[in-house]
Amino acid sequence: MNIKVLRGNPTPEELAAALAVVRARAAAAAATPPGAPEPRDGWSDPSRIAAHRLPQPGPATWARTYWPG
Repeated sequence: MNIKVLRGNPTPEELAAALAVVRARAAAAAATPPGAPEPRDGWSDPSRIAAHRLPQPGPATWARTYWPG
């Protein structure tokens, strides 16, 4: 694995931190079996919106139909 710094002058500690992140991401990608579904995050979970009560009818209901709360 070759890493090339294109801009700036990072310290050895900064390079080590960046390399640790790249290696951790590569190890995580290699650990998941191919074809396995990716885990859902909270933003894409439909139950996040469905868990809240529905807006009551009224003149400003259209503004509250997408954003919960």
